[in-house]
Amino acid sequence: MLDAVVVGAGPNGLTAAVELARRGFSVALFEARNTVGGGARTEELTLPGFRHDPCSAAHPLAVNSPAFRAMPLERYGLRWLHPELPMAHPFPDGTAAVLARSVAETAASFGPRDAGAYRRLVEPFLAKWDTLVRDFMSLPSSGLPRDPVTLARFGLAGLPPSTWLTSRFRDERARTLFAGLVAHVMAPLNGVATGAVGLVFALSAHARGWPLARGGSQAISDALAAYLTDLGGSVHTDYEVKRLDDLPPARAYVFDTSPTALARIAGFGRYYDRFRYGPAAFKVDYALDGPVPWTAPEARTAGTVQIGANSAEIGAALRAASREGRAPDRPFMITVQPSVVDPTRAPEGKHVFWAYGHVPNGWTGDLTDALEAQLERFAPGFRDRVLARATAGPAELAARNANYVGGDIASGAASGLQLLLRPKLSLFPYGTPHPAVFLCSSATPPGPGVHGMSGHNAAKAVWRHLRRQG
Repeated sequence: MLDAVVVGAGPNGLTAAVELARRGFSVALFEARNTVGGGARTEELTLPGFRHDPCSAAHPLAVNSPAFRAMPLERYGLRWLHPELPMAHPFPDGTAAVLARSVAETAASFGPRDAGAYRRLVEPFLAKWDTLVRDFMSLPSSGLPRDPVTLARFGLAGLPPSTWLTSRFRDERARTLFAGLVAHVMAPLNGVATGAVGLVFALSAHARGWPLARGGSQAISDALAAYLTDLGGSVHTDYEVKRLDDLPPARAYVFDTSPTALARIAGFGRYYDRFRYGPAAFKVDYALDGPVPWTAPEARTAGTVQIGANSAEIGAALRAASREGRAPDRPFMITVQPSVVDPTRAPEGKHVFWAYGHVPNGWTGDLTDALEAQLERFAPGFRDRVLARATAGPAELAARNANYVGGDIASGAASGLQLLLRPKLSLFPYGTPHPAVFLCSSATPPGPGVHGMSGHNAAKAVWRHLRRQG
């Protein structure tokens, strides 16, 4: 009998399997698709030689993840590539604010009236970042925080809505960039703890950047899978699990799936019925005949570029998708340009480009024209560079990854208390009604992103269970 079976080979399932195998437990992992990866994959979606990331592309949380940093993933081919700028946020006048590795450079891009306020906001936390990120991303846990004072200060700054935090800025440039950071989790700007979301993304950039994986996000998943195999674990692809009886006997079962899928497979009935899924993404992957013709020079060297003219426009786009049940007229966009720093992603002289906006969960329309109209505002002539495009609305995203219910790439609404307490109001979020069945997906704390910490935290609960069994 195996010690543990893991279902789902996304970053969290892979991490949970590795953590258990590292501690000497026998582990088998089962994945329905023909490759591992979940939200960290790389495929030729448009034309031959153009390698796209169907979901995640830039990785501020992965490079800062305590779980990943404790693993020898570079030994298995993972190489981080850092663009000149982690992120740029262009404005219609041709200028841009930036999120640079340097706090001073970032602050200077906001202008003299907000430079000091930004430095005072981030520098106290940056000095203790490694401890803070471990405490922040490990909660809830049974262990005490390593630095409770800094964590408490972070909570005081981050638990209120981001609109409260950004009220310290006097000009729109800083407010707009920070609103864009919050929008990465598709949460309304006035929601609880949205200030913490923006702070985590900003601090991540200053600490270790927003890198891309050389060759694409698949490199992260492949490195985790190779490490798991070396530790004695086994990986089985093309293996769809519809019920627990489809799996071999084990002392524990760990699911990197949506709560909905786990309830169906394990027979938990309506146990997760109150779990809410959030807005969806509408994503377009482009093969381009040249670089994106950004008007703002800073955007041309950034790995990630946020698109939203001001904080009001960003807030309106988020409200439309999350509360008003409609697609925004001017969507807020997150874009990534991997070939700015990684020439292996496209043929010589060509580029890959990745962009998405937010739409209501399960939306069935086409946002392509609205997205490209936004791009033309900040990069006139963009459409002339397009060789091919691959679009993916909510239905296509859910078909690619069953965890993205209704196209929700965050695997659950990141708003209200559910941003902090997911998938249920519980001190033991990785446990389920069955003592030997656990949940480790992004539907559990610390939530969405490629960081493996949900898998890491769940693995702790699993190995305590296994040790109690003797």
